[in-house]
Parts: sequence; structure tokens; C-alpha cells
Amino acid sequence: MSESIRAVDRALDILLCFTSQTPQLTMTQIAEQVGMNKSTVHRLLGTLERRRFVQRNLTTGYYQLGIRLLQMAYLTLGHNDIRRYAEPFLHRLCEQHRETITLSTLDEADVVFLDVIESPQRVKLAASIGQRLPAFSTAAGKSILAFLPIETVRRVLDRGMPQFTPYTIHSKEELLKHLELVREQGFSISMQEHEDGINAVAAPVLNAENRPIAAVSVTGPAYRLSKELMVKIGASVREISQQIAREVELASEPEIRTESA
Repeated sequence: MSESIRAVDRALDILLCFTSQTPQLTMTQIAEQVGMNKSTVHRLLGTLERRRFVQRNLTTGYYQLGIRLLQMAYLTLGHNDIRRYAEPFLHRLCEQHRETITLSTLDEADVVFLDVIESPQRVKLAASIGQRLPAFSTAAGKSILAFLPIETVRRVLDRGMPQFTPYTIHSKEELLKHLELVREQGFSISMQEHEDGINAVAAPVLNAENRPIAAVSVTGPAYRLSKELMVKIGASVREISQQIAREVELASEPEIRTESA
């Protein structure tokens, strides 16, 4: 590996240190995470700061991700086709069920929210675009995992299955069995598995090869979303996901042109 490529690799390692759990870090903490000496980290942070990929709080000395990454995120989302095709269907689902609707995709072991339509009700889920949640403990994540090859699912689960609540499924074999039910019914239910008091129902958006490209979920307080209600909602979420899949498929078909005689 050339020195220039190594520098890029190290800079990316630094950016990946920042997560929702660790949004701010000191230079020492970053150096410990990436396994580099402080002088190298200081030099790379200086470059990233000049290019606005990170910014430093002059009072505390903590670093955080910079405005340039936010600009790039909006550029990516603005050109994300599935988000564009799904948006009207997500609004329709929100009007129908009056709960928070999310569109998410799988990124390694997490689901990432591509779009969020907030519930019109006063008590609702706090969610934001770009938020990451562990796939194994969420309805959206389980709906995607259910339609992936078993080898891929096992790799995701091998990254860890911490118990977030008393209801979290933290056994691989138990979750794999649960995913069989998800495949059969076409949607997944999560009852306070990731967060106390929060329930959700989700269905995957499948491509022509029956592989998941995203998931649509309805999420809200457990006292409003009972298991019986989520089973009923699951059918409409599954139908909406199928409609989104059809829109994406139609958009990807080559345009047929006829030549005049």
C-alpha cells in the first residue's frame, strides 16, 4: 500500500470513530480507537479540519464531524432513487395510521434511516434521517435480514447481539427461527425489543430477485401499537412496500422507443 493510500485509509478510520454513541471525541480517544500515534492523528485531524470534514470545539478540545459531511449527506439523499419513489407512499401510510413512518436500508449490521415521516400525534417516536439502529433488534432490520442469505445473516449477528431490553432476542438460533416467521408473513414485528415502550411493524422492499433493498416501518408507543393492531397494520405495510418495489422496478426498465415508419 502506497503512503498516499495509507493516509486516506487512516483518515477514513478517524471519521468512522464518530458514532451516535460517541459524537464527540478527544484526539487521545481517537488515537486509541484507530491505533495510531498522536502526532499522526494530529496531522490528519488538521487536514480534515481544514477541509471541514471535522470541527473542533475550541473550549473543550473535542472533535466532531463537520459541515462538509452534512452537505455530502444531503447530496446523497437528494439523489437516492428509492427515497424519491417511496416518499408519496410513506406519506400515505402516515395518513392512514398516524404513526411515525421510516424508510431504511441495511448498512453492515445496522439499519440507517433514509427518510422519516413524523406522526401527527403529540406522543411519537423521536427519529431522524441518518440515524442508525442495530438490525437484529428492530422491525425494519429483521424484515431485511429475513430475506438475506443465511451466511449474510450469520455475519451480521456475529457482530454482537446485546440485550437492550428484557424483550430483546439475543440468541442467534431464536432469531433465525423468528426470521422464518417473518418470511412467511411478509412483515416483522418488534415489541419493545430495542427500546422500552416502543413497538414497530415493518416490511421489506424487495427487488425483482426477491432481495431486500430497503424496509418500510410504522413505529409508535407500545400502548397505541398493540400486537393485534400491528398484525393488521402489517398487511398494509407489506402492500405499500410492494408498491414501492413496483415503482422502482418500472423506473429501472429501459424506455421502449418506436421509430416512425
